[in-house]
Amino acid sequence: MSKIGFIGLGLMGGAMVGRLQDKGHDLVVLGNRDRTYLDQALARGATEAANAREVAEACDIVMLCMGTSDQVEGRMHGDAGVIAGLKPGTVVLDFGTSLPASTKALGEEVAAAGGAYLDAPLGRTPSHAKDGLLNIMCAGDKAAFDKVKPVLDDLGENVFHLGALGSGHTIKLINNFFGMTVANAMAEAFAMADVQGVDRKGLYDVMSAGPLHSGMMDFVKGYGVDGDPNQLAFAIKNAAKDVGYYAKMADDAGVDSIMSKSTLKALETARDEGHGEDMVSQMVDFYAAKMKP
Repeated sequence: MSKIGFIGLGLMGGAMVGRLQDKGHDLVVLGNRDRTYLDQALARGATEAANAREVAEACDIVMLCMGTSDQVEGRMHGDAGVIAGLKPGTVVLDFGTSLPASTKALGEEVAAAGGAYLDAPLGRTPSHAKDGLLNIMCAGDKAAFDKVKPVLDDLGENVFHLGALGSGHTIKLINNFFGMTVANAMAEAFAMADVQGVDRKGLYDVMSAGPLHSGMMDFVKGYGVDGDPNQLAFAIKNAAKDVGYYAKMADDAGVDSIMSKSTLKALETARDEGHGEDMVSQMVDFYAAKMKP
């Protein structure tokens, strides 16, 4: 087996590392401030690196699971970064939801250093990661993808190769824009039901009986009707970031995204008003508060 470097052991990254260890992989790990999942990995035999360069120097595959493009770039660049330590033939994967333009630029830098860069954003949740059931939207050099696919198969139930570098991040941003727009529409629908004196469950029962029914509708209903915010464990601050990236991607392409504007405004307002750590389904409360007479 190839030695794997993993950078970013948060909730998702920690679950992925645990799964890789379950499958017998040898890991070098690098965390950030919270050592919870890092220490768990070390207790199971992983090696801790001092910086990202050391990860790259020790490994054939380097995986990053970071929150933003800036964070990915920070780990990739500089004397202590991944690129500084790359060996020829190393494959680097970005599992985060990043800006396609950043991804493509990093790909050129990694290629110049003799490696290959793949974008591989994720679908599903940390609980799926624990069991190797992620959806992995990979893109980039096909030979590099084929090289790492056996490892990706250990992590994902559905592993896609989607074409040229950046395609995975592009599709993930479109996917999340759509999902967050549907979630916000359903959240406002429940709030409007309150304004009009209509029972939320009655509204849901009618809407879900027809072609509007979707998993995202059910997630929002999980909180709006049933009071459980965690059926979709995705924070408002992260949703705002992803829809913001979608809008930036549109701007970079020289086009005007009409639909994302309202979704982004609502998510950013909720975040800025102190609700960033709340789950997206709790946008129901945001709309209900705004619609109070």
